[in-house]
Amino acid sequence: MGPTDNTTHQTRATLIRRLKDWQDQASWQEFFDTYWRLIYGVARKAGMTDAEAQDVLQETMLAVAKHMPTFTYDPNIGSFKAWLLNMTRWRIQDQFRKRRTVDMTPPKPEESDTRTSFMNRLPDPASQYIDAVWELEWQQNLLAAALDRVKCHVDPLKYQIFDLYVNQGWTPEKVAQSCGISVEQVYLAKHRITQSIKTEAERLEREIR
Repeated sequence: MGPTDNTTHQTRATLIRRLKDWQDQASWQEFFDTYWRLIYGVARKAGMTDAEAQDVLQETMLAVAKHMPTFTYDPNIGSFKAWLLNMTRWRIQDQFRKRRTVDMTPPKPEESDTRTSFMNRLPDPASQYIDAVWELEWQQNLLAAALDRVKCHVDPLKYQIFDLYVNQGWTPEKVAQSCGISVEQVYLAKHRITQSIKTEAERLEREIR
């Protein structure tokens, strides 16, 4: 194992050790802030309503907290990323079971012949679809979480320049005029913040995957 691999393994193990401590509120808040959108987003794309997705999020976080004291990280067995996916998948399955229990009321005669059964129209939470959604949401979540963290640490003016140029779609000339800077400074701010976001996303990926 090379130096980079060893450092990566230590970083992940350190994060997981921090989460083993229920009293470490700062680490748990960081974990929630970083990954709530991932869990909620996957639940919504799996067919959950907003309320059901909120329940999935809450129950997943509780399940992670419950299992963390005895969780052993072994990259040769599986990643924390895959383990978190299973925690989320099982909570989604729980919500579908609850929904099906409620849906056991026989349909009205006029509905049974003209409408597809509600249960038959439910997405299968055990299908490969959730795996694909998880991967897509994982990458988008990392970028969103990285952006949030970078935003808290960069100069507000530089972030405003980046936001106007990248997120709002302003031309470099319009951004420069609005902020009282040169066009070159617009490009420089965009480049530096983009790199910072990329670096932070890579750090998050190393910490928990």
